[in-house]
Amino acid sequence: MYRKILVELNNWLKDGSKKPLMLIGARQTGKTYILNEFCKNNFSEYFYFNLEKDIEITRIFEDTLDPKKIIESIELIKNININPNDSIIFFDEIQVSERAITSLKYFCESDEEYKILCAGSLLGVKINRFKSSFPVGKVNIKYLYPMDFEEFLMALNENKLIEEIKKHFEKNEPIYEAVHNKALNLYKKYLCIGGMPSMINDFVAKNNELAHANFEIQDQIITSYLADMNKYTINSEGIKNSKIYHAIPRSLAKENSIFKFSSVEETARRSRYESSLDWLLASNMIIKCNLVNRNESPLKAYENQDKFKLYLNDVGLLRALTNISINEIMFDKNEMYKGVLTENYVVNELTRIYKEVYFYLFDKYEIDFLIKINGQIIPVEVKSSRNTISKSFKEYMKEYNPEYGIKISMKNFGFENRIKSIPLYALFCLNK
Repeated sequence: MYRKILVELNNWLKDGSKKPLMLIGARQTGKTYILNEFCKNNFSEYFYFNLEKDIEITRIFEDTLDPKKIIESIELIKNININPNDSIIFFDEIQVSERAITSLKYFCESDEEYKILCAGSLLGVKINRFKSSFPVGKVNIKYLYPMDFEEFLMALNENKLIEEIKKHFEKNEPIYEAVHNKALNLYKKYLCIGGMPSMINDFVAKNNELAHANFEIQDQIITSYLADMNKYTINSEGIKNSKIYHAIPRSLAKENSIFKFSSVEETARRSRYESSLDWLLASNMIIKCNLVNRNESPLKAYENQDKFKLYLNDVGLLRALTNISINEIMFDKNEMYKGVLTENYVVNELTRIYKEVYFYLFDKYEIDFLIKINGQIIPVEVKSSRNTISKSFKEYMKEYNPEYGIKISMKNFGFENRIKSIPLYALFCLNK
């Protein structure tokens, strides 16, 4: 399956950068698969080492950080020849060895033209808790998220539909109603399937039939996440991580979905759970959307660290965790939680484009999201249906007079009264 991260991998290769490339992402997002494909397609010699399984290779880093000696030792142990000019080396599960991560600095500074890739589960957590000095500036860090809706359409060979969506996004012209309805139907299926590659693979293998899809895959991914919370934590941190993770769907279902630690347990305090929240954020299992106190650039400078919303990294996992049936989604039988899934989906899509997302409060009103486009702060309103009436949005447009605003809903494309209407299935176009 095609992944957009390939563009960044190819750019790294074309640039001839000596910096090793590190791919960070949550478990099951496809890091190993996509790096394997990239290596096989671009190099005649490709060497893969899993540091979690290949203990002999991992031990080399304990003895030396010198790239030449590391490579010589690998050659001796594996009885291979590694030519730096024609080959690439992929260290998978590199998080198990802090020394291996440290060695990346010396590979970057080496006289030899080593091409090094690395990835691993919970690398973000490892970096945050690095005991020695992380090789800042010596490593090219990229992030891999679950597959977005455009990648989902690519997996379904809906390339013509993608181009049609892009065309109408640019022109702000309604797409034919039959095509619009088809795209909305696929969007609903995406809410059920989500963006985890293994789930999408299964869906495609089952001829895109929801009734035959193996939704146990999502349950297994959640189970692996919960297992990681215990395997890679100390004391009671894993239990606290799990409690926060399970509290997110409850928090999102409330009318005021600002996350409160009391939703984890009645007596919970931020001081007790803050390290667990940081762990989950670094693991890329969840996404944080901060309130901003001012709708001015740069938004990050006006973050309110005490008020935020939390979302799961994948809308399909949220559906599985809440046990919402596919029929409830496809036939609009659960309007309340359909809105929650829609909001989580929008956050997933926006995060891939803007990395960080924010919401805004003024007077008694709330704006779902603020994003920055071409230097302008743009308000974004999200609706899970075709009804897009919003007093908050109307008051914001009148009060602050932005260049334009964006409404995301099931309505067709359009532009009227400085409001750009974007169907839920076309969010990926914002990246253009």
